[in-house]
Amino acid sequence: MWRWIWLLSLLPLALVLAQGDSAQSAKEELARQKELLRQTMGILPTELVTEQGKEVFFRKGPSGKSMEACDFGLGAGVIKGAMARLPRYFPDTQRVDDLDTRIVYCMTQVQGYKPEEAKRPDVVAVAFYLASQSQGEQVQVALSTPQEQTLYALGEKLFYARSGSRDMGCAACHVDYVGRRAGPLFYADVLGEDRSWTHWPAYRYSNDQSWTMEDRIRACYGNLGHPRPDFYSVPIIALELFMAHKTNGAKLEESPAFVR
Repeated sequence: MWRWIWLLSLLPLALVLAQGDSAQSAKEELARQKELLRQTMGILPTELVTEQGKEVFFRKGPSGKSMEACDFGLGAGVIKGAMARLPRYFPDTQRVDDLDTRIVYCMTQVQGYKPEEAKRPDVVAVAFYLASQSQGEQVQVALSTPQEQTLYALGEKLFYARSGSRDMGCAACHVDYVGRRAGPLFYADVLGEDRSWTHWPAYRYSNDQSWTMEDRIRACYGNLGHPRPDFYSVPIIALELFMAHKTNGAKLEESPAFVR
């Protein structure tokens, strides 16, 4: 009997060590995949998509304007550090915009494209380019308007809500069970030391896709068995605003990032 008690007493320690090993192994695999792509392609997918986004950014639309005529929060044509200050309220749309919705607004309202011509791959590519212009910046997302404060409250409520047949929500994986449910997935500690907000937009080598935070949130909803919110919808922007504000002060070390 005492032998079993002794073995059970070691179980928590074994689990912690196993989780540590998993996280370390995942980081080592990430570095290996990155180096492998550099060796085989000569360029990382993040760099490739960023270059595609740069081309789209400087391409003139039906109005004869490029995205240099657009205001991403710091004035028309000012993109250095702009992504680090999004989501934010914009008087011209009278709403809080995130990076994706601001790009779509720019394409349709400034460049003159029809809504159906604002293709998702172009939006993602431009997001990558704009993210590259915030490399090294600190996240600075304010709640200085009533619209931002209202949306932040909604984002906080959505983040901690539990629903569906699995009785789960964002916080279940990213707060309550960090190190367990999402243990091997470093960057899982969304509100803690991982500073997960700073890792998006990103290229995911696990599915060979380039995602913004909008894609990431939609995928999480799908994983939980919930209907996925539409792109550019209020629930997604509310969650983004909540997470971004919680990450204020964090530095964008790698933007866009390369993740699992």
